[in-house]
Amino acid sequence: MNDGPLIVQSDKTLLLDVDHPSALECRKAIAPFAELERAPEHIHTYRVTPLALWNARAAGHDAEQVVDVLLNFSKYSVPHALLVDIAETMSRFGRLSLIKHPVHGLVLTTTDVPVLEEVLKSKKMAPLVGARVDADAVIIHPSERGNVKQLLLKLGWPAQDYAGYVDGEAHDIALLDDTAGSDWHLRDYQRDAVEGFISGGSGVIVLPCGAGKTIVGAAAMARVKATTLILVTNTVSARQWRDELLKRTTLTEDEIGEYSGARKEIRPVTIATYQVLTTKRKGVFAHLDLFDTHDWGLIIYDEVHLLPAPIFRFTADIQSRRRLGLTATLVREDGREGDVFSLIGPKRYDAPWKDIEAQGYIAPADCLEVRVTLPESERLVYAVAEPEDRYRLASSSPAKNAVVETILNSHPHDQTLVIGQYLDQLGDIAEHLQVPLITGATSVKERQRLFAAFRTGEIRVLVVSKVANFSVDLPEAAVAIQVSGAFGSRQEEAQRLGRLLRPKSDQRTAHFYAIVARDTVDADFAQHRQRFLAEQGYAYRIMDAADLTAQESDLSE
Repeated sequence: MNDGPLIVQSDKTLLLDVDHPSALECRKAIAPFAELERAPEHIHTYRVTPLALWNARAAGHDAEQVVDVLLNFSKYSVPHALLVDIAETMSRFGRLSLIKHPVHGLVLTTTDVPVLEEVLKSKKMAPLVGARVDADAVIIHPSERGNVKQLLLKLGWPAQDYAGYVDGEAHDIALLDDTAGSDWHLRDYQRDAVEGFISGGSGVIVLPCGAGKTIVGAAAMARVKATTLILVTNTVSARQWRDELLKRTTLTEDEIGEYSGARKEIRPVTIATYQVLTTKRKGVFAHLDLFDTHDWGLIIYDEVHLLPAPIFRFTADIQSRRRLGLTATLVREDGREGDVFSLIGPKRYDAPWKDIEAQGYIAPADCLEVRVTLPESERLVYAVAEPEDRYRLASSSPAKNAVVETILNSHPHDQTLVIGQYLDQLGDIAEHLQVPLITGATSVKERQRLFAAFRTGEIRVLVVSKVANFSVDLPEAAVAIQVSGAFGSRQEEAQRLGRLLRPKSDQRTAHFYAIVARDTVDADFAQHRQRFLAEQGYAYRIMDAADLTAQESDLSE
């Protein structure tokens, strides 16, 4: 028996003792191949899944490394059957490959003929394949490249895609980091991320919010040197991308177009919103031809974990284009991580949040869950409410308003975001505090004005709905107060904390507060939401609202 922090179980679960001296080292070591399932106070439960193992394999980890990690950190002997299963699961990745044959074009080939025979027996595979080339290869129509990869993943035999990419229309793009007088340069992890993408051809880069994913995208564009389509979550994000590209690259204003609800510009670099691409007219996606009517050399998917279903369907048809996904978390609440893997590409680079924090590139963060008790009258209403109404009742309780005010008073000089899900709740808070409110109904021009005023300090407190979850650059935001969220969304929790992680000019710690109604589904969902951040090493402290005033003075010093 070793004195390790990990208990490895035959059902593929890993139990991590978070109080063990080696817990942080162990968490970092298992992160590439294990997913966090539960994160209570002392023992965190991870699970080893096939998709996590295949992502690890694609990122350069092999079965021997995974086995060594488990053996080195396990407190007890590791079940031999589990080690065998890990090795066999990882060996499934790449036994099938898509290649460009000099005579037959796109071909599915194998190093293990019985595997090819097995997948060809699938009824769903039959319409996707053509003639047999020989015993270990079969022709695939180029338009079915994505569909074949999706199906093979579901069959448990993920394919390596070596079929290559069209170059697209050439367009000269260069970074300005090495020019005379430049005040910035690519960080080592950004350079490694770009190298991982270029060597893999297509795939996903996972970096924490504030770590410079846009710069990674710009650096990838500079390597590919071709026309680029960038897909983003909203118009505010589109304009932030534009500003960053103008600042970091040789691109000029005339070379960058915006394709949104407001504008329909197509330029060598075109930034389009998911919303406009998924807008239907007479039952048809009117703008999806933007993908294939232009000779793009690179397509970048910002916040790839939010990719809408129609974009997945069309991405399956453009597998010959280089594709780069950028995200802070591969968690998708719809469970379509497998589609990201097969259609955008596997994970090519993943930097643990705490590693980037330790290098000083993102701000340290203190996470605090503040629990409030509903007044008797609200508890009675909650008790007799229909199950589908209970979360809204608990999470939008007026009892949270006084806690918001207490927190604001304890951070009198910090730029603060109050974030929530329900518009009536946010309206009440904004009116009570006499501060601006930003929702989906706020015009893009007004959002930009308010965000700009917040950045300069002219506005200290903003109340924002979920429109501020993604791709909003607010570097001086130092405090976030979450009053309600999208049920148990882990990705939303990560994005909201991410609003605070830009390094502060004075190196101070950011504070993330989640106000939760105890003894309700609000508390149950809060625990689920916090799983991803716990996986990254951000432990939530829990405090009663009644004790907040006394202790907040210590936290804010």
